[in-house]
Amino acid sequence: MHILIAPNAFKNSLSAEDAALAIKQGLQMSKLKCTITCFPIADGGDGTGSLIIKQCKGKVIKKEVKNPLGTKIVSQFGLIDNGKTAVVEMADASGLRLLNKDELNPRLASSAGTGELISFALDAGANKIIIAMGGSATVDGGCGILAALGVRFFDKADNLLQPVPQGLTNLARIDISQLDQRIFDCEIIVLCDVNNKLLGPDGSAAIFGPQKGAGPDDVAKLEKFLVSLDDITYKQDGKRMSEMNYGGTAGGAAAGLSAFLNAKLVNGIGYFLQVTGFDAELKKSNLLITGEGSIDMQTLQGKGPFGVAEQAKKNKIPVIGLAGLVPPDSNSELNRYFDVLLAIGNGPAGLPEALKHTRANLLRTSRVIGDLLSLNK
Repeated sequence: MHILIAPNAFKNSLSAEDAALAIKQGLQMSKLKCTITCFPIADGGDGTGSLIIKQCKGKVIKKEVKNPLGTKIVSQFGLIDNGKTAVVEMADASGLRLLNKDELNPRLASSAGTGELISFALDAGANKIIIAMGGSATVDGGCGILAALGVRFFDKADNLLQPVPQGLTNLARIDISQLDQRIFDCEIIVLCDVNNKLLGPDGSAAIFGPQKGAGPDDVAKLEKFLVSLDDITYKQDGKRMSEMNYGGTAGGAAAGLSAFLNAKLVNGIGYFLQVTGFDAELKKSNLLITGEGSIDMQTLQGKGPFGVAEQAKKNKIPVIGLAGLVPPDSNSELNRYFDVLLAIGNGPAGLPEALKHTRANLLRTSRVIGDLLSLNK
């Protein structure tokens, strides 16, 4: 038996690579005789870019850019496909993990550092740029990225505005005359880890603003800013950012890049699997084991485990899903993609305790899976 292990990250606990290794080690501790391939996955969230670079044996380029609050940091992007394609991880320049909890403020946070990475990728000669957008600290509609590439923002009196939500309160005009023209000779692919649109109760400000430090008053002001940005973009260019599928990704940065850079917004896991050659590994396998922190109905909205399970089902390969939390009752929709769903917890535990023991729980559960599979031999 050949087993393919393809988990997503277990958020706030284990990276996808560490989760895959724990599952592998658990199987190796069991009585099952098998061969194993680890293929950690990501769906556009934090860590997607680095996994693409590793899977594609790319080159990492270090560069100094601004973090979300303007402090200089050393960040990076990758080059794959013989240097023709750049891979930019938004979280590496504009991510939540770059700030302390008391620094979070999406009304002041900028995505400019990501724009600087894109500019460096153009300098390196890339004619295609893949941007993984998960994990950002921003709700700026991509204005920081655009400003770093030459776009300018003005009020009615033609005063140049700071490209952060608080500075764009009186936005009246967007000037793209100085936009880096190299961008239009480059294919921009944005990997989206959520399917939310820009505005409304399920939009960037309402759903993701609080995760990035926004209180109720901040959320209202961020929503007002995004509505204004959407209206001005529509008046100037005839493009409705608010109507774009996946447009709410990364605080609306996905919509901003689609509107002004002609970026293509795609489902993160689908594109990840395509570019990393997952299907070739899957076809060599007799069983797929995947997982992440929680597997539920939201998983079917395009999360990593769903993406690999869907591919496995097309190839008639059985799927085991492992998670910290699974639905207590059988679910017909989930059962279409996961032959077995297992919660890895070992007795009652609060979330902090459960997160602390994720690796040990994956080891134990995987060993049990291996022992059960060995009974059929």
